[in-house]
Amino acid sequence: MKKKAALYDPYLDVLGGGEKHILSILQVIEQNGFEASVFWNKDLGELIKTKLNLNFTDLHFRPNIFQSSSFLKKLSELKTYDILLYVTDGSYFFSSAKKNVIFCMVPNKKLYSLNPLNRMKMINAKFISNSFYTHKWLSKWSIQSQIIYPYVSDDLLSIDLGRKKERIILSVGRFFGHLHSKKHSFIVDTFNKFQKKEPEFKLILVGGLKKEDETYFNDLKTITLNNKNIVLEPNLSYTKLLEHYRKAMFFWHFTGFGTDENKQPERVEHLGMTPLEAMAAGSIPFCFNAGGPRELIKEGHNGYLFNTQNEVIQKTNALIFDEQKYKTMQKNGKNFVSKHFSYELFKTRVEKILL
Repeated sequence: MKKKAALYDPYLDVLGGGEKHILSILQVIEQNGFEASVFWNKDLGELIKTKLNLNFTDLHFRPNIFQSSSFLKKLSELKTYDILLYVTDGSYFFSSAKKNVIFCMVPNKKLYSLNPLNRMKMINAKFISNSFYTHKWLSKWSIQSQIIYPYVSDDLLSIDLGRKKERIILSVGRFFGHLHSKKHSFIVDTFNKFQKKEPEFKLILVGGLKKEDETYFNDLKTITLNNKNIVLEPNLSYTKLLEHYRKAMFFWHFTGFGTDENKQPERVEHLGMTPLEAMAAGSIPFCFNAGGPRELIKEGHNGYLFNTQNEVIQKTNALIFDEQKYKTMQKNGKNFVSKHFSYELFKTRVEKILL
């Protein structure tokens, strides 16, 4: 009889980087002979394929037992699964699945305040973190986890560095204003200042947009209205996103800008998947100096870290006119991603820890 694995992620419909990461783990499990299911009341299979570029052999969507089912109903249903992957929203439950895996992608202490009852619920579970940064904070809260980094797609790694880049600054991140906001208004303000010296550059902001965040997005549209060199592209297809990565000369990442990570670790970048994608595509990343990007960026080697608006402007300006430095950093970035974030490494890690 075929083994069974299931996923429950209360934030699944965001379909962002975190969702791609946990779904990729489920995909590897499916490739190892498991039947794969997701507890969600709507079939998101087509969106997962087109937006996240993930192809399952046969992904099943089951009624969401975590929203309405009784305690006994959950136990009865979960007993049929060999592996349960779970992204917590701060709530925990007794699970009868043979193996339970809590996937941690946000270092927010409120999500991991494990009182004695919750610790009993999690006695047969293991914790997985998405980065060393998240792992470090979990350790401070007495939660031991193993790290499974995501992978960067071969579609990006195969992009030819010989292709001439255009004068484009790209930034990719969900359009929303809470938690680890991508700080779009600061990006726009910085670009307006940068453009005084470099008027031919274009800024492209790409990101997922949900209905509840439309006010935030409309405010952003208002502040960019008078600058025709700023383009907002919500809910872009994976194919179109790839094209932006191919063309963009630089990549700006402002998540956590102005935040003290020691006081609010959840508000800075937890990993930095999009800067890695930029590196793979030969676009040089400039990231706010906090959280996950510190694990990824070696200053002046494969990207830059910055603390202020003036700093990112100065560092970007300097690289525009140093073609040899730019080409060397492109090669360094692609080599770094190939070495540490390939699909093969990711698959091996998932199989070693979970199977």
